[in-house]
Amino acid sequence: MSNNSKTIAAILAGAAVGAAIGILFAPDKGSKTRAKIKEGIDDAKHNLQDSFEASSEVLREKFTSATQNLDGTLTDLLSNVSHKTEEVITFLETKLADLKAQNAKLQK
Repeated sequence: MSNNSKTIAAILAGAAVGAAIGILFAPDKGSKTRAKIKEGIDDAKHNLQDSFEASSEVLREKFTSATQNLDGTLTDLLSNVSHKTEEVITFLETKLADLKAQNAKLQK
């Protein structure tokens, strides 16, 4: 969870606690107080759910971006390895041809 998400969650939790405390100390009937507390809890639940969904979306986007970057890096790496492999094969073929030529001279 990023710092912004943590900050938003802390603010929402603080607001919910503050609202609940304010409702408890307000001079009102018990049924009204319970209704207000329930509304406050429902609001906090919805806010937390919205925050969670937003954070989940950010994580999905970052994961997708990281996956695409990894795919690109892997493709580049495989391409480089392929080019290096060709260079090594060419070098070995040249050395083999030189060794065959030297061997042919020794056999005469």
